[in-house]
Amino acid sequence: MNAATTISRDSRDLLALTLIPGLGPVRIDLLIRTAGSPGGVFSMSQSQLTRVDGIGQQTASKIITTRADASGMAQKELEAVASAGASIVTIMDDHYPEMLRAIPGAPPVLQYRGTLDPESHKHPIAMVGSRKCTIYGTEQATRFASSLGSAGFTIVSGGARGIDSAAHRGAMDAGGKTLVVLGCGLGHVYPKENAALFDRVADTGGAVISELPFHTPPTSENFPARNRIISGLSLGVLVIEAGRRSGALITARHAVEDHNREVFAVPGRVDSSASGGSNDLLKTGAHLVTEPGEVIEILERSAGNLRSGVSSSARSYTSRSTNQPSPSLAPEPIGDLDPISRQILEALVEPRTGDQLSEQLGLEPGQVRASATMLEIQGRIRRAGPHFERTR
Repeated sequence: MNAATTISRDSRDLLALTLIPGLGPVRIDLLIRTAGSPGGVFSMSQSQLTRVDGIGQQTASKIITTRADASGMAQKELEAVASAGASIVTIMDDHYPEMLRAIPGAPPVLQYRGTLDPESHKHPIAMVGSRKCTIYGTEQATRFASSLGSAGFTIVSGGARGIDSAAHRGAMDAGGKTLVVLGCGLGHVYPKENAALFDRVADTGGAVISELPFHTPPTSENFPARNRIISGLSLGVLVIEAGRRSGALITARHAVEDHNREVFAVPGRVDSSASGGSNDLLKTGAHLVTEPGEVIEILERSAGNLRSGVSSSARSYTSRSTNQPSPSLAPEPIGDLDPISRQILEALVEPRTGDQLSEQLGLEPGQVRASATMLEIQGRIRRAGPHFERTR
């Protein structure tokens, strides 16, 4: 829906909930299920709110405080979105991306510039990799994105430097479409040098997308969460070139463990640290691909599996290791952990969502996301649906 038009009361109330600091998608979903509607959440008493799993006194107080100006908060956000020529779609709307709607912790609201009509993006595939890529990585990202884009696939990536940017450009240069998932609000451009690229994406049938409020700056804790959206929007995830500490591995893990998507990797030099992560993925069940046509062939074969909720990548990972992290993500020696990371590990005596950790530890959600991502990259924790759990 265009932000400048009148939106439903439920959509406005849902938007207001996403503007409350500390309320993530999981807790918003729990609150709505308890209250019966987004507006019903604002009618709940303090005691009713605190009886909802993961909602403590502090979060309940924020909801109560917001209640009086919920409509005004939503209106200001809508005006900001409209000023940028952008639109919003909520998870309650028919034109919300269907595959994204089905993932754990799906974004309640998406803001976007361009075209996000599902009919325009029937065959989305994610392409991810390192920001500091080699010439080989750039060449392969361009080659795969060009071929897949010209074949009718929408290329989904994160708009970052390196592999992401090469993938977006490759798709558009071939006449294809692409989706950019930001780690900041639409009111910011990050990286700044990609301003023209993002405009081109929106102007050529693609979209620049964010789940974050319009004025949210590009801070480091925002980027890990957007990786789940990149995977959730897509039929599969293609890792072009990634080191062992690349965030692209988190996107691949979301695809396999949380979203039942296919995972592909392009092999790289065995003596190059830039390809260490993507080569390790190949050892643990990712599809080895050297030609774009191989990606298409596997996706065609797995279409039925995707609908039934089981990908061949997921089956391969499960058959190789049900309880152990992949070699690329094996736990490192404990060593010295920063205080927040140590708190998170100690709190994970049983699986908990990011929202629950935030509430339990009295930390901002961004702090939890940033530290949890590093622990996940190090192989000390992993995701199980919307929950984090220790690997040992």
